[in-house]
Amino acid sequence: MFKHAIVRKPAENFAAGLTTATLGKPDYPKALAQHEDYCQALVRCGLALTRLDPDPGFPDSTFVEDTAVLIAGGAILTRPGAPSRNGEVRSIAGVLAEFFPPPQTIAAPGTLDGGDICEAEGATFIGISERTNQAGAEQLAGLLALQGLRSVLVDIRGVGGILHLKSGLAYLGEGRLAAIPALSDREAFRDYEVVVVPPGEEYAANCVRVNEHVLMASGFPETERALARLGHSLLRLDMSEFRKMDGGLSCLSLRF
Repeated sequence: MFKHAIVRKPAENFAAGLTTATLGKPDYPKALAQHEDYCQALVRCGLALTRLDPDPGFPDSTFVEDTAVLIAGGAILTRPGAPSRNGEVRSIAGVLAEFFPPPQTIAAPGTLDGGDICEAEGATFIGISERTNQAGAEQLAGLLALQGLRSVLVDIRGVGGILHLKSGLAYLGEGRLAAIPALSDREAFRDYEVVVVPPGEEYAANCVRVNEHVLMASGFPETERALARLGHSLLRLDMSEFRKMDGGLSCLSLRF
């Protein structure tokens, strides 16, 4: 059960952040409203929030999940694959110190984004991507092993349309994953029930199980029906402005 989440409001220069999307420039007031709806959804799920001020020095800093990996044994600070985001890690370290012992860190030449880490019962899936390299993935796997946690590396380089592993994969609880078609038949996921997100609704794969609810992006009716049929209690959120910046539901909080 999650009890807490750390979130950071988007800065006014949010649109200056990194993106590979071609969906246009985000509308800042709309992004603020969507972020507040997201925060209220976390509160509805029973979480207490630590709300951080916007940080215009780092336009991508609303995507706090990329800065750390949180496990029962403590926090692991990442080393983002985009050098412009390294300062976000220094900023979040002080916040995490209020909740966790001194953290472990990912060191050069390793790079690691939190969006490439999908924790599931029985395994932690670590994506090797354009942002997380082999060295970073192996460092994290070693740190998790010290906590008795099993890791599985999943190479997503060459999978079109996703920046991070969790852009196309989510753990829904009860041994169930949601996955885009390009990931659904991977050997790494053979021990799980895989709900395949239909073509055209790939963005909906970035959903988040938070206690008794699943947060999902609105506007994807086939995925919504599939998850509802499986008994999931869904909270639908408009994510249009964050999608323009390669962001999803999981990116916007650190949950523990």
